[in-house]
Amino acid sequence: MTWDTLSENLVGQFLIATPSLNDPNFSKTVTLICEHNESGSLGLIINRPIEGNLNQLLEELQISSDEQLESTPILQGGPVGTERGFVIHNQGAWKHTSQINDWINITTSKDILESISNGMGPDNCLLVLGYSGWGAGQLESEIRTNSWLSIPFSDEILFKTPFQDRWEKSIGSLGINAQNLSEEIGHA
Repeated sequence: MTWDTLSENLVGQFLIATPSLNDPNFSKTVTLICEHNESGSLGLIINRPIEGNLNQLLEELQISSDEQLESTPILQGGPVGTERGFVIHNQGAWKHTSQINDWINITTSKDILESISNGMGPDNCLLVLGYSGWGAGQLESEIRTNSWLSIPFSDEILFKTPFQDRWEKSIGSLGINAQNLSEEIGHA
């Protein structure tokens, strides 16, 4: 696999941790790849809710809310920069919004939280703290050792599938029963 092939295919894709990936930070995770280039990769885990909710975070940031957002969870995006926040959303643009693909954006500025707090935010969004990062060539190496599988972006998985079901649904989208995957590298 050449750099160009991987580069072209991973931004906006989901990475699924295989059972052989024993790192507790990534075991049974689904990660949205937001950046992938010769310098490395950045992704956001989309299936690990953490303690707390959006109302609590808004209070900490001293943002008043007209909405009741107790049911809006916060996700752990990865072990790096856990104080950094990202909002994955399907529409709109705020001060620091980057388009990941035709269907999804990432915003890192506080103004999106203000919009959400007053009911003017995007229809679908996920709040993520922290991110997953790989150095130059690291992710490609991990893919070659069968630590990760990739699938195309799915709005259904990102916004409609319960967090606890996202890993199995992602694996299943490849036509694979997750329980049939071996933890040994090179075996199905």
